[in-house]
Amino acid sequence: MPPAQPPLFRRRRWRVKLLLYLCPMVFSSSLLENAVNEFARLPGIGKKTALRLVLHLIKKDVSEVKNFSEAIQRLREEIKFCSRCHNIADKELCNICANNLRRQEMICVVENIRDVIAIESTQQYNGLYHVLGGIISPLDGIGPDQLQIDTLIERAKNEQSEEIIFALSPNIQGDTTIYYIGKKLKDLPVKITTIARGIAFGGELEYADEMTLARSISNRMPVENYVMNK
Repeated sequence: MPPAQPPLFRRRRWRVKLLLYLCPMVFSSSLLENAVNEFARLPGIGKKTALRLVLHLIKKDVSEVKNFSEAIQRLREEIKFCSRCHNIADKELCNICANNLRRQEMICVVENIRDVIAIESTQQYNGLYHVLGGIISPLDGIGPDQLQIDTLIERAKNEQSEEIIFALSPNIQGDTTIYYIGKKLKDLPVKITTIARGIAFGGELEYADEMTLARSISNRMPVENYVMNK
């Protein structure tokens, strides 16, 4: 076991770390600095991580970096949203809605595009989706009018949907959204279910492991049963 460091030495190390944390990065190149600042604007990316990413790109061939930048630019300029389910798409319809092999009579309602990716990763669902673009949250200033709820109701009416599955995060906002949309759909001849609560209440759907999420979809329950059990 290494000997304990003297208190004075520990204090000096702490001061050095604090000084390094408080002092801004000094760059020898404005090009490098600008690139780091742009990467650091991304969510979850700090200045040190941004610097590592930029230095990594500098080591790559010019052609590789050009392909990278062109892919990002094309993504922003050419990306579309599916006119049917509001998922990300290359054309008017996303690949899921355009696939005739999927169960057209079943719609899984999710909060965002990340949830679509999470459910698709389970390989347990073969229907369609509807991306709300959020959930009802009055404290955050998000009401029903700001979500894709009206288009969901229209789909349920016009597409002869047989089942609508709510796959929203198990929290107060998610339950409020389920209750609100459920009232809108109550007069339609459609089965309304929600995923089983293998996912802990208050958790986020996109962070659930694939096995838990797959079982939740397979063991979905009628919404009225879920509301009564609350």
